Amino acid sequence: MIQDLKLIALDIDGTLLNDRGVIPEENHQAIQLAKQKGIHVVLSTGRSIITCREYAKSLQLDSYLVTSNGAEVWDNKGNLLQQHILTASLVGQMYEMAQAYETRFWAISTDRIWSGEMPEDIFSRHWLKFGFELDTMQKKEKIASLLADTGELEITSSTPMNLEINTRGVHKARGLQYVCEQLGIGMKQVIAMGDSLNDLEMIKAVGCGIAMGNAQEELKRAADWITDTNEEAGVANAIKHWVL
Repeated sequence: MIQDLKLIALDIDGTLLNDRGVIPEENHQAIQLAKQKGIHVVLSTGRSIITCREYAKSLQLDSYLVTSNGAEVWDNKGNLLQQHILTASLVGQMYEMAQAYETRFWAISTDRIWSGEMPEDIFSRHWLKFGFELDTMQKKEKIASLLADTGELEITSSTPMNLEINTRGVHKARGLQYVCEQLGIGMKQVIAMGDSLNDLEMIKAVGCGIAMGNAQEELKRAADWITDTNEEAGVANAIKHWVL
């Protein structure tokens, strides 16, 4: 057991949710029991606040939210506490790259999610994240290499065939560290669960990093413990083992 456990950080897709995009009842019950023990439960996700707020509400969470891979941190009253912007010029370059390599793409601005389209004036928006959906590993490796050459980007993924891009130094661990500072607790008092490489920094930074049974192999290798899959209520089973 972790000494003086204070917080559980949960990824959403592939972790909290099953493959149908639903929170299993077992997860819901385990989270409520953890809250009753005084444990903070924080969603730490690649999703924007627009698409993750509903899950926090359904779980009756009263803590912080780490969104867009750590680009934003929100408090329990819906106030934005921290934000890291991706420069519009780099977003424009990535948009051109997506067109040149004929890849599907999406982007998150502070006001909406863009999928397969972009505003006429990219500089008129504030950007948090850009994503590529690749159809070949060759394209993925080439684009990742070009992105890395800029020296200004944080490059990760949430599926084996995508790339998720934030401004350099932005990741879930950084957002979670900020949350811990607000609560006056240490990262070693945290359990974090995830399934993808955008969870890697978070998994490595906390007291107990847990990979889902359906997680990418690199994440499993970095984790302290492996739970069941998202289809088997792996979040609930990990909470029962480590918290309850």
